[in-house]
Amino acid sequence: MEQTLTDSAAPLDGRALAAAGTTVLLWASAFVVIRDAGSSFGPGALALGRLTVGAIALVGLLVLRREGVPPRAAWPGIAASGVLWFGLYMVALNWGEQQVDAGTAAMVVNIGPLLIALLGGWLLKEGFPRGLVAGLAVSFAGAVVTGLSMSGGAGGGSVLGIALCLLSAATYAAGVVLQKPALRHATPLQATAFGCLIGAIACLPFTPGLLHDLGRAPASAVLDLVYLGLFPTALAFTTWAYALSRTTAGRMGATCYAVPALVVLMAWLLLGELPATLALLGGTLCLAGVAVSRRG
Repeated sequence: MEQTLTDSAAPLDGRALAAAGTTVLLWASAFVVIRDAGSSFGPGALALGRLTVGAIALVGLLVLRREGVPPRAAWPGIAASGVLWFGLYMVALNWGEQQVDAGTAAMVVNIGPLLIALLGGWLLKEGFPRGLVAGLAVSFAGAVVTGLSMSGGAGGGSVLGIALCLLSAATYAAGVVLQKPALRHATPLQATAFGCLIGAIACLPFTPGLLHDLGRAPASAVLDLVYLGLFPTALAFTTWAYALSRTTAGRMGATCYAVPALVVLMAWLLLGELPATLALLGGTLCLAGVAVSRRG
């Protein structure tokens, strides 16, 4: 089924704005829940469990709605975003959050909109305006400051966490750019369901670890895994795809500005953790770089 795209300059309509808001809230909660579940599940095991739960829910809904299989033209974008965004992104983020607190991870990962603009300039030949280059420099400085704030941590393990969060940001950005063309041909539910299924298949090598961790994890950690699969994955990625199908990738990326603030607040209330002062400064620079890149 062909999707009719709105004009790239048009603002989000009411339904798309509600969908984007739902995504932002659920993705913010995911950073906190991942941090909590990470003590019971390995990074790959948690990603596989989350994706399996999400894929079962999404494919079941796809069957109920009788939307069927996407047309051939949609598959390159769905497959690539499935491996990079659903698969690699989740493994890297889970691993990164075992090294750094949820708020710091969210601030670093949310340089994604800037990377989306960079990929657009390269792959879509949109150019590299001065604001984009300046924003990249500011965000890079922020990542360096955040990394320095972690260098006195446990054997430099937190520096690894920052690197993994940067990898997560890169795969998130690539996933958005690759998913956007697929939504011209597939419905949001089709793109999300099959992307999630492909991500789960890519994570199948972690099956022994998942089975091992499930046998030892407390009930609360298993509930964390189920929550991640049903809400931040099945629901939030579908509402994201719905909103993305009605606007541009860059405009959708900008809606994620609120995620780090929500994560810091949730992590403080639910986990009792706050980023270090220098990490907050570095994270703020990361987000400032995104804002600079979006000016004009």
